[in-house]
Order: sequence, then structure tokens, then C-alpha cells
Amino acid sequence: MIKLSVNINKIATLRNARGGNTPNLLKMAEDIQTFGADGITVHPRPDERHIRYNDAIDLGKSVKKEFNIEGNPIDKFVNLILEIKPTQVTLVPDEVDAITSNAGWDTKKYCNYLKPIIHKFQKAKIRTSIFVDPDLEMVEYAKKTGTDRIELYTEKFAKMYESGDESSIESYAACSRLANDLKIGVNAGHDLSLKNIEFFAKNIPYLDEVSIGHALISESIYMGIDNVINLYIDKLSR
Repeated sequence: MIKLSVNINKIATLRNARGGNTPNLLKMAEDIQTFGADGITVHPRPDERHIRYNDAIDLGKSVKKEFNIEGNPIDKFVNLILEIKPTQVTLVPDEVDAITSNAGWDTKKYCNYLKPIIHKFQKAKIRTSIFVDPDLEMVEYAKKTGTDRIELYTEKFAKMYESGDESSIESYAACSRLANDLKIGVNAGHDLSLKNIEFFAKNIPYLDEVSIGHALISESIYMGIDNVINLYIDKLSR
């Protein structure tokens, strides 16, 4: 069964737009888990424009299912992870001012940089995943970093699928097969939605988890978050 982790950054964005504590981030995370999601994902950025570092700490104390924290492993982020000890940390190569994650790691170039960071997290018994593009060489070098999982960056797939072109799915499937051969788990995320998730999940072998935020929260404005979460669960299980 493919797990669904819901990224709640957009809930924090809405809260921060007005100030105060509406919507309540902790209550939303609790409800999302109650509605059937397998976990919660957040991506605290250095400018704290949506999820704040204190939010991550509070969620670490209250999330009952899997808790995944994404981020660029700057010192402040590394210290945060070691304090919270979430289920999983997902390392992304974002610039400080990036609006959203827009590329995977060049694992060949940054292999020696990532190795000690990943080892530090694993020593603390934190499952570690790294964001990669659907490129076989990047998967091969991901293995050399020692990571437990990769997260396939799915923007290319989503854009091509939206235009009616399904051909990019094979590069993702090939990377997932290779990762499985290398004994690496496979996650996926970015621009996955109700429109494309069923096709993606059906065609990617060995997929462990998807992380979905922007689309899921946007769809929930129209259809309600309980309903939308269960629509994803249904599509992931077909």
C-alpha cells in the first residue's frame, strides 16, 4: 500500500496571511491523520514564510503517524531535525529564497557533502530521503550517499501528463526499479494531484510514499479535505 503524506505548508501560509492562529495548524494535522492520511509533511524554510521552526517542534510532539520534514541541510535545519527526531527527513537542494523545490540533488557532485549529513541523521534513527530527478545516474549516486530512500521529483511528469503526453512515466519507473535493485526505498512528490496520481501510482513499481500539498489543499477548498484525502487513498490503492 502506497502511503499518503500530506504537506501542510499551505495551511501555514493561510494562517500567516492574517496573523493569529486560524486555521490552527496542529488541529489541521490531527484531523488530516484522522481522515486517513498516513503522515504529515512540512518544509520549514529559513525565512519561515509558511511553516515556522516552532511549528515543526510543536508538530513533532503531536503527530501520531509518520512525520516527514523537508529542507536544505543548513546547520539550523540539521539541528532542528536532531532535536525533533521525525520519522523521516527529506533533503532538498533549495536556494534560501526558492518559492518551491524546483530540482533534485546532483548526487554525483554532492555525494561527499551528503554522506556525513545522512550518517548523522541515521545515527539518530531518523529515516533519510533525498530529492532526485528521474535520472538513473542520480539514483546510482544516491545509493553511494547511504540514503534510505529517494524522493522522485515529479514536476516534469505532471507537466507532460497535463499536456496529454504520458511518455515521461518510463523514466520514473526505470529509476524506481533501479532504486529497488539497490535496496533504496522510493517516495515521490511535486505537482501530483487528483488528475494524475492514479496513473502515476499504477505505473511506478515499488513506490512507498507520495507527499502532496499544494494540489491537495487547493482541491480541498472545493471538495472538503476529508473527502479529498479519501479520494487520494482510493486512487493510490487501485
